[in-house]
Amino acid sequence: MAEQNTKQAGPVMDESNNGNEAFFLKYKTAIIGCFVALVLIIAGGMWFKSYKAEQNEKASTAMAKAQDNFMNGNYELALNGDSTGVAGFLKIASEYGSTDAGNLANLYAGLCYANLGQWENAAQSIEKFDYSDDQMVSPAALGALGNVYANLNQLDKAVSTLTKAAEKADNSSLSPTFLIQAGQILEKQEKKADALKLYQQIKEKYFNSVIVQQNKIDEYIERVSE
Repeated sequence: MAEQNTKQAGPVMDESNNGNEAFFLKYKTAIIGCFVALVLIIAGGMWFKSYKAEQNEKASTAMAKAQDNFMNGNYELALNGDSTGVAGFLKIASEYGSTDAGNLANLYAGLCYANLGQWENAAQSIEKFDYSDDQMVSPAALGALGNVYANLNQLDKAVSTLTKAAEKADNSSLSPTFLIQAGQILEKQEKKADALKLYQQIKEKYFNSVIVQQNKIDEYIERVSE
């Protein structure tokens, strides 16, 4: 059901923007994939660095249950909890906002909203996430936010956020993905010269990335160079 809701939701555009609309509908699977990848990064790399504070420990316990619901695709339950006392991300963020877990709950809440196609709420929740200086979770969160802006048809904001995510990550795993996403949005805006700069940046700076090693970046460069 969550998948069905997500497919039905999307940016509202007029007839003059049919090209952009087709792009986002086609690209939505990749966008949701970015969300899933973000969650896996969080689960494997971040989780909660400190269990010293009692509040953080309580929040962490609640987060574990909410995350299970999220990973099982129960986005409504993960977001809002239930009447049996299982807390959702919204409640965790509200009650434990000063903890690492509460901060992370904002991000998860945004991902739930995104998977439900509620893009305005998704943006508001992810914007509440307090970004740190790490090179994985924070860039991935920015990348997710950039994709949310794209679905809201805030294209300039999407490009800016995605390029910021790439800069913050500064690695061959995440940066090329965000730059490609930003470049594709620029292409749909008929800003081929700007897209070309991003594609060339990938080739020159992230030459160890898969997209460069497999020579796929050349296809992007060739397309915007015509």
